Amino acid sequence: MTTQELVEQIRKKESFLCIGLDVDLKKIPTYLLSEEDPIFSFNKAIIDATHRFCVAYKPNTAFYEACGLKGWSALEKTIEYLHDNYPEIYTIADAKRGDIGNTSKMYAKTFLKDMGFDSVTVAPYMGKDSVEPFLEFDDKHTILLALTSNEGAFDFQTLTTDGTEIYKKVLETSKTWQNSENLMYVIGATKAEYLAEVRNIIPESFLLVPGVGAQGGKLEDVCKYGMTKDVGLLVNSSRKIIYASTNNNFAEVAAAKAEILQQQMAEELKKFE
Repeated sequence: MTTQELVEQIRKKESFLCIGLDVDLKKIPTYLLSEEDPIFSFNKAIIDATHRFCVAYKPNTAFYEACGLKGWSALEKTIEYLHDNYPEIYTIADAKRGDIGNTSKMYAKTFLKDMGFDSVTVAPYMGKDSVEPFLEFDDKHTILLALTSNEGAFDFQTLTTDGTEIYKKVLETSKTWQNSENLMYVIGATKAEYLAEVRNIIPESFLLVPGVGAQGGKLEDVCKYGMTKDVGLLVNSSRKIIYASTNNNFAEVAAAKAEILQQQMAEELKKFE
């Protein structure tokens, strides 16, 4: 999916909501555990109920890898289901890969070609030769971890070297990489006060923003400092939506939570018209 196609979906749905499909078998409704593939059954129900209110889904691959072959199969089935039934939805492999060039080529092939994700999250610590293999794919995006929402982000990302914070060096340097127009960036909602400085460096790039909801980030702050003329935001919510209920009506409750966020996003979009 191209950036322009993503923007068109955001405008059409009046939403820039991304829903994280982080499936923990200990948290899903217990009746699903008797299903042949409880992970896929859960995902399918969530997707069918919430797709009207979001423009993207983001499976965190760790939750699938932890379940071995069955988990990986469920992930493949989930992506195939989205491709077949909701092709307008943008898909993100939240894999946080980042390794030397040859290994990165295999990771890139796995997620962007073989599985057909629209994008994949990548760690930049090993530099351009670990990231550029992901950037080679047309109409695909590489989402670079820049300033994350976790407490440990302050261990390294905001440290200053030569008078500049490390996350700013990551942003600046990444613009020099081959096919850098295919980059998006992770900027945590809990770091909303940094967004104005981020936008000074990457004024038009799309940002994937986790941390709204369960982690305490505020949507209005993210929009105030991060929104662009083409929106430029994908705001992720995972636990607050998919685990809003553990009863048999979990999908309907998830949809209601997603709709609340979508309506808030619609109001924010009106401010920028």
